[in-house]
Parts: sequence; C-alpha cells; structure tokens
Amino acid sequence: QVQLVESGGGLVQAGGSLRLSCEASGRTFSTYHMGWFRQAPGKEREFVAALSRGGTKAYYGDSVKGRFTISIDNAENTVFLQLNGLKPEDTAVYVCAAGWRPRFKSDSINYYDQGEYAYWGQGTQVTVSS
Repeated sequence: QVQLVESGGGLVQAGGSLRLSCEASGRTFSTYHMGWFRQAPGKEREFVAALSRGGTKAYYGDSVKGRFTISIDNAENTVFLQLNGLKPEDTAVYVCAAGWRPRFKSDSINYYDQGEYAYWGQGTQVTVSS
C-alpha cells in the first residue's frame, strides 16, 4: 500500500510559479512510477506529467510541456511538480498518483493512462488569476 499526500497548491497570478509536492509512504517508493493529473470543474481528469520508476524518464501532457517539470527525491519519498508560466486554464485540483509493475513489464506502461495508477492522493488546489 502507498499513501500519497500532496501540498503546495495555492492562488497565483498568471505568469507565476508554484511547486507542488507529493509525499509517499512505503519503503519501496523507488520501484513505483509516479504521475500528476489535474481536474478542473466540469472537465475530465487530465494527464499532466509522470516519471518512470526510479525517475529515469519523464513524460508530459502537451498543454504543459516546456512549462512544468516533474522530479523526484527518492531519499525523501517525494515527487515534485514545478509549475512555471502559469495560465488561468491551469486552474484545477492537482492529484498525485502511483503505480507499480514488475521491472520486466515497464516498457509496456502507458504513463498517460489513469488506469496505470493504483494509488491516488486527495489533491491540492491550484488557482491562477488573470
């Protein structure tokens, strides 16, 4: 079992920055692939970014490429999402997620698919004013 707790959300003006954190429980944190999704009111949940197990490779949604950066601190069991150049359309609840597959099946993971993640946090609100 993995428990995820997000923090770092808030209200920011357009063009500003925020850094979200996701702290995970569990001693095998480094074997999980980690992701961030977001959901705005009235919209479906959207993929934002993900890291493969061990943080060796990053994946980003088209709407955030070049502005957001996902990173990991395995020693602290924490995943970060740096949000730069924020826009009003980035307003959403940002949710951290974790999934696990055996290493020999890692190449078949679709990081953009919510179904690849078994564990979810409660989310943190990001609001960007114009």
